[in-house]
Amino acid sequence: MKKADIAAMFDRLAAASPNPRGELDYINPYTLLVAVVLSAQATDVGVNKATGPLFKIADTPRKMLALGEARVKDFIKTIGLFNTKAKNVIALSRLLIENHGGEVPADRELLQSLPGVGRKTANVVLNIAFGQPTMAVDTHIFRVGNRTGLAPGKTPLEVEHKLEKAVPKERRLHAHHWLILHGRYICKARKPECQVCIIADLCGYKAKTTLEAPVKRAAKKS
Repeated sequence: MKKADIAAMFDRLAAASPNPRGELDYINPYTLLVAVVLSAQATDVGVNKATGPLFKIADTPRKMLALGEARVKDFIKTIGLFNTKAKNVIALSRLLIENHGGEVPADRELLQSLPGVGRKTANVVLNIAFGQPTMAVDTHIFRVGNRTGLAPGKTPLEVEHKLEKAVPKERRLHAHHWLILHGRYICKARKPECQVCIIADLCGYKAKTTLEAPVKRAAKKS
């Protein structure tokens, strides 16, 4: 995408959603970290259903340790890979207490040293909890970056680095939220809704759906 088109793209996304936020529920940096760890290969809706009751009684590393791995499993058993995730939540809680005074560090390398915390998770926490302009590249951002031509890359890290260069400085804080939400609700994997996309004219996707196609299909069914 051209620089002017990228600027226009984020201007439109910002106008449509001036203050975007993630869809995971959390209370503090610690519960945000836990929620993001639990969200791997799971939906935000599913994670929120499990963490609502969990965070009411365990919203700090010490409370989580006191709860214990078995109890944590009971709370998150509806989430995929809950056995491994429960172990990671207990382990990272212990390390936060032992190495960081029970606080979540505002440092990517330190975050990634915790069990179950990869680069994407660290970037989400740094962005939401600490206001750092990081690019947390999930499947949605990876798809949008490649499909639109905004930040084409073969790996999430490559897309991340290209986004850091392409996104206007004044838009970097909220960029990953705009792109995630756009990919989740408009620029979908199988059936992108190009006919209602506010940046369709700026996008380099060659196989765009059109306004006419959905109407014709609907007419045939009636």
